[in-house]
Amino acid sequence: MDQFISPTLGGALIALSAILMMGLLGRITGISGILGNLLPPAPARGGEAMWRVAFIAGLLGGPLLLQAFTGDSGIGAPVVGLPMMILGGFIVGVGTALGSGCTSGHGICGLSRLSKRSFVAVGTFMATGVATVFVVRHLL
Repeated sequence: MDQFISPTLGGALIALSAILMMGLLGRITGISGILGNLLPPAPARGGEAMWRVAFIAGLLGGPLLLQAFTGDSGIGAPVVGLPMMILGGFIVGVGTALGSGCTSGHGICGLSRLSKRSFVAVGTFMATGVATVFVVRHLL
């Protein structure tokens, strides 16, 4: 039963955060944009920076709180070394820059707003993910 309840509750909380971000701040819940606008060359300042920092702190703090209360962060141990994680992060960063957003921005907020660009982006990264899993599991 927990395999149904936890993901359902998590999805509902993600949807709630996207609704609150759009309703209260008029902003799309795209993690790459939220983080990217805190970094140079033109970092956000004042109130704009405050909500961005709070959002990122919540993303990082959630698993830490879960770990403190349950003994399990829900994330799991890394399955690759630090160099591969850095390379993967760089590749994801380049992809979000080229795609004008990330999976959360396009997949959650863009699709719900019926954005054509988001439908193309989601189709592209889902197809790429399927192809990657196929290659890694069946060809390598």
